[in-house]
Formats: sequence, C-alpha cells, structure tokens
Amino acid sequence: MKARMRCVALLLMLLFAAATAGAGTVTVEAVISPAWVEHAGGAREPLAPGQVLRDGDRVLTGSGARVLLRMAEGSAVKLGENAHLGVDRLTDNASAADRLVSGALDVAQGAFRFTTRFFGAQRARRDFSIRIVTVTAGIRGTDVWGKSSADRDVVCLIEGRIFVAHREQAFTMQDPLSFFIAARDGTRQPVAPVAPAQLQQWATETEIAPAGGATRRDGAHRVVLAAGVEEAAALDLGQRLRTDGYPARLRAYRAASGLRYEVHIAGLASAEDAKTLADALRRAGYTLPH
Repeated sequence: MKARMRCVALLLMLLFAAATAGAGTVTVEAVISPAWVEHAGGAREPLAPGQVLRDGDRVLTGSGARVLLRMAEGSAVKLGENAHLGVDRLTDNASAADRLVSGALDVAQGAFRFTTRFFGAQRARRDFSIRIVTVTAGIRGTDVWGKSSADRDVVCLIEGRIFVAHREQAFTMQDPLSFFIAARDGTRQPVAPVAPAQLQQWATETEIAPAGGATRRDGAHRVVLAAGVEEAAALDLGQRLRTDGYPARLRAYRAASGLRYEVHIAGLASAEDAKTLADALRRAGYTLPH
C-alpha cells in the first residue's frame, strides 16, 4: 500500500512538474475555439486559458479561431484563424538582477501580432525572434503584424524597430506603419507605407472582438452541452468536443436516479460570449439543451 501511495505521489509530482515547466514564459490568456496545442511528443489537446506552453509546443487554430498569449515580460502574441505557431528556446532568467525573457516563435501559417504594451509596463528585457517561413524578424521592443499564406509572407511594422532577414539579405525596419511582402519565388517588394484601411483590415484578423465567444482565465460563464447524462455518454461527448478543439469539462453530481454527469465549456467572459459560442457549436453540429 505504501509503495502504491509513493507511486501515486510521484506521478502527481511529475504531472505538476510537466505542467509548470518553464512556468509563465508563455501563458494562454484567451481563446476563441477551435484551437489545439500539439506537444513535442505528438499528443494534442484543446487549447484553454491558463495553459503554459513549453519548448516544442505548437499552437494550431481552426476556422474563426483567435488566441491571445501572454509572454512573461508583459508582451502579447495574438493569432488569427487557421494559424500554426511553434514555440522554442523559451528562457526566463527571473532570478537574475537584469531579467531577460527570450524565445523563438515560428509562424508556419496564418496571421499573428506581437505587441509589447498589451499587458502594461515591461517587466524585463526581451529578445524574441519570429520566423515567418521565409522571413526572420528579431524583436526587442515593438508592435508588429505578420502573416504567412500559400503564396507570400507579409511583415508590417506598426511601431518600434525590427531586424529582418530574408534569404541572404538583412535589413532594419524602423519606420512606423511600414510593411513589405516576400513572395514564395524568393522576390520581395520594397518596404513601403501601409494604408490605414489596410492596417485596420489586417488587425481585425488577429483581434478578439467583444462578445466573440472567447474563453478567458477569469471568465465566469459557461455553455452546457449535456446535463443529467450517464458516464459513457458524457465521456463520448467530452472526447468528441476535445478532439474538435473545444476545452470541454465533465462534472459529476448525485441525482435521484443515481450518479449523473454534465458536459460544459467554462470560462466564457460574458453571457454574450457564451451565446456566441453556443451558436458556433450548433453550426458545428452539436445539439445543446434548451
């Protein structure tokens, strides 16, 4: 019995260590599902607020999805729909007097925005590199938007300065509201000013709109997909939702007929967000209780 208890305790410690490895370097703040995190070993689970990303993780978003990530020093990474983002070489020397948070972000597909002032004052130095298929940008303090699609990569400097490498060429972008496009054939357009209307259109691709159906770390609302069902039905529905990129939870409770289960998605920021998510789930083929 003691040996078994020790094994259980060890397992719990290992699970805790895995969940907090590199704790706080990149944390999920908000999600419009469907979205997933794929770990280095290949395991995949739905992305949910509060998760901490580890080296080798990939964030994948589905149609209509949005993701907001918090970096440890206070900057934010926003992702649009159908995006693939890999994280690697995450480092936070939090114990050092001159704290430095660094890492490499690999945008293999989709739109992203990296902004340094989203979560308030900077709490450490930063040194991030962002690779967008054929373009690599070194970032220390800036606001930059980018997108990788089948035919081109786009980088738009909104504020600050970035150091850019494209194939064999390297240059600095330091004029606010400027952008360039790198085509898949290896050519690139010269850096040029971006029109306000174009910037607004790009920005909406990565923003979480009010009442957009987002789950957040402090969200108090939920969407119930099943109530009063038996364990097998709850497990089947929960697994289907999680496979489809929705962070479903199960709750067991006692009823007159015995143990029953509820399947729900928690953490919605508002009643309007909950309604938006419920409507999206119905369009995806799920039946919700009235």
